[in-house]
Amino acid sequence: MEADPENSFLAPETSFRQSVCLPFLLNAQNADGGWGFHPKSESRAEPTCWALQALRESSTAPTEAVARGVQYLRAAQLGDGSWPSTPEERTGCWVTALCCWTLQGTPDSAASLMAGLRWVCNDWPQDSTPWRRFLTRFSTRSQVQPINNTYRGWGWTPGTSSWVEPTSFALIALEAPGDVVPPEAKRRRELGEAMLYDRMCPGGGWNCGNPRVYGVPGVPLIIPTVWALIALRHYGTRSENTMSLDWLDSQIVNIQSAGSLALAKICMEMCVGRWPTSAPVLADLYDRNGFLESIQVAAWTYLALSARSRWPAMTAEKTA
Repeated sequence: MEADPENSFLAPETSFRQSVCLPFLLNAQNADGGWGFHPKSESRAEPTCWALQALRESSTAPTEAVARGVQYLRAAQLGDGSWPSTPEERTGCWVTALCCWTLQGTPDSAASLMAGLRWVCNDWPQDSTPWRRFLTRFSTRSQVQPINNTYRGWGWTPGTSSWVEPTSFALIALEAPGDVVPPEAKRRRELGEAMLYDRMCPGGGWNCGNPRVYGVPGVPLIIPTVWALIALRHYGTRSENTMSLDWLDSQIVNIQSAGSLALAKICMEMCVGRWPTSAPVLADLYDRNGFLESIQVAAWTYLALSARSRWPAMTAEKTA
C-alpha cells in the first residue's frame, strides 16, 4: 500500500484508491491506448481524458500506459484543432476543452494544445449573437427565463447555446500557461465567467442552464455546481462563491452517487481546504453498489483520494 504519512487517517481510502481504483483503470485501457466509458467499450476522448488525469496523479502507474493514452488523444484530434465526442464524428464539440486541459504539461503536445485552444476561443454560442439578442427583446422568453445574453459562454456542440458545464471546462482549459493560449482568450474568459455568475441559482449553486424558469427558482445540482466553482475558484471571496460552497456543503451528507461525492470532495478540498467528517465514504459506496463500472467515476474517485498536484491550482485572488 502506498505510504501516506501526512494523511494516515485516510489509510483505508488510500488503500482503496491503490488496490481497487488504479487496477480497474489500468485493466480497462484498450489496445489503441484509449478508454471507453466502460471496460471493453469503444475508446473515446472524454473517458480517456479522465483516465489520464487520474493516472498522472499516480506515482505507481506505468508511464507507458500514460504515454499510450496521450498518443491516442493526440491522434483523435481533428484537422481544425477540435476533438469529436466519438471517433466516427467529423465535427468537434465541448470535449475539446477537456482534451486541452488534459494535454497541458504532456511532452510534444504544444501544437495540439495550441490548435485546440484556438478552436475553443473561436467557438461562439449562437444564442447570444447581436441578432438573437435583438429578437429576444420582443420575446416573452425574456420574462420567463431572465438571463443576460450579452454574456457568452460555451455550448455542448458548436454554434448552439451557452451551458454551465461546457463553459466551466473551457474556462479551466484557457488557464493553460505559456504561449499556447490565443490573445483573445482573456476576453472570452471574462464573458464566460460573467455568464456563469449570471446563471447561478438564487440560493447558490448551479444547474445545467437557467437560474429561473417561469419565475420559479432553479434547483441546483451537485456536478454543475462543482465545475462552476472550480472554474471560478480564483474569486473565492465573492458572495456568490461563498453561497454556492455553503449550498454544496449542506448537500454532502446526503449524496448517494459516487461520482457526485468524489467531485464534491475535490471541490471542497480545493476551494475551502476541508471535508466534513460526517460525509459518506467512497469505499463504502463501492461496497454497497459496486460503482466501478464507469471509467470517469473511477477516475474521479482516484483523484478525490489523491493530492491532485496536476489539477487546477489555487492562485492569487482575482479582482471581480
